[in-house]
Amino acid sequence: CCMTFEVIAATSVCFQPSTLKGTITPEETMSEKKKALFICLGNICRSPIAEAVFLKTVADAGVAADWEVDSAAIGAWHVGKSPDHRALSTMKKHDLPYDNRARQIKKADFDKYDYIFGMDRENMSDLARLAPGAGSKAKQLLLGD
Repeated sequence: CCMTFEVIAATSVCFQPSTLKGTITPEETMSEKKKALFICLGNICRSPIAEAVFLKTVADAGVAADWEVDSAAIGAWHVGKSPDHRALSTMKKHDLPYDNRARQIKKADFDKYDYIFGMDRENMSDLARLAPGAGSKAKQLLLGD
């Protein structure tokens, strides 16, 4: 469940401040925020950590106002619950504030978010199965690829 070191390392490598600043063009800053959603099986370990690391990274890069970020689960087992105590402990240790509760991904998320990051290949397979079809807005990416 809580592969915390791997998630923090992968998220930190994927979202270096130098790359984040180039992700939004001047035209986009006048329109709407970019939206990223992080997905894992239960939304109590990996995806909340990835969300927290991403939020800190965009804040440190000075582009937090340009992003809307959330996390969600493939399954509904933990909906409404706080992250696992090990995930919370890891986030606290790395000064990553977090206060969201687990939720399950919805079909509407595929049109709301620009990017949906799965934490592993099984998540990616589940996302492909749950996606509404070819017309959805979200680009689905495996975190760390």
